[in-house]
Amino acid sequence: MSENPRQIIALGGGGFSMEPENLALDEYVLRQARAPRPAVAFVPTASGDAESYIASFYQAFSGLHCRPSYLSLFSRTPDLREYLLAQDVIYVGGGNTKSLLGVWREWGLPEVLREAWAAGVVLAGVSAGAVCWFEQGLSDAYAEALRPLRSLGFLAGSCCPHYDGEAERRPTYHELLGTGEVLPGLAIDDGAAVHFVGGEIHRVVASRPGATAYRVRTRDRAVEEEALPVEFLEPVPGHPSGDGEA
Repeated sequence: MSENPRQIIALGGGGFSMEPENLALDEYVLRQARAPRPAVAFVPTASGDAESYIASFYQAFSGLHCRPSYLSLFSRTPDLREYLLAQDVIYVGGGNTKSLLGVWREWGLPEVLREAWAAGVVLAGVSAGAVCWFEQGLSDAYAEALRPLRSLGFLAGSCCPHYDGEAERRPTYHELLGTGEVLPGLAIDDGAAVHFVGGEIHRVVASRPGATAYRVRTRDRAVEEEALPVEFLEPVPGHPSGDGEA
């Protein structure tokens, strides 16, 4: 890869909040940073800055070779451009994607994030923190059903996280693709992450056997899945606790 490329790492599920005993995906994110001991900003907006989620982040990342901090948009908020451009990794947590995007847009955060991305800051996230980077995401923000949601559009197409972890994800994604309500895109299993360099897939990695990601599209009115090659990561021990916000 060239020096300071534009990178996004989308986790379908997993990482410290779902697999606190194995931080392989989180360490993989850190290894892509431009600094040997990267500054990592956790952005827990989608959870409403849940205190337990923030505590889990610090518990996990304090044991990794990095400098962790978190960004609050619900209390006294720092100068966003100054803070985010000083980071090496911006790691977005899971929760309510619609609320995340609404708060971010009110604060003008998408423009700052795009600037950070262009400057070589690694953008990463799990669940809501993964689908936010695409044109569309399949979101459980609504209580009654999964729905498509317009996201930031840094990456083309749609994204469906938790593809193997929640029973309604696959059939709903297929149905919405078939009706044209959702763009073709990527479905990502729990425990898998898709690493983009620029707008192209660079690598798919997984923290658990069998996890992967799929290109999903329609052809002749039928939905097709293409499993992507995956690299299994060696386990990275963590602490067996977490709040499952992803």
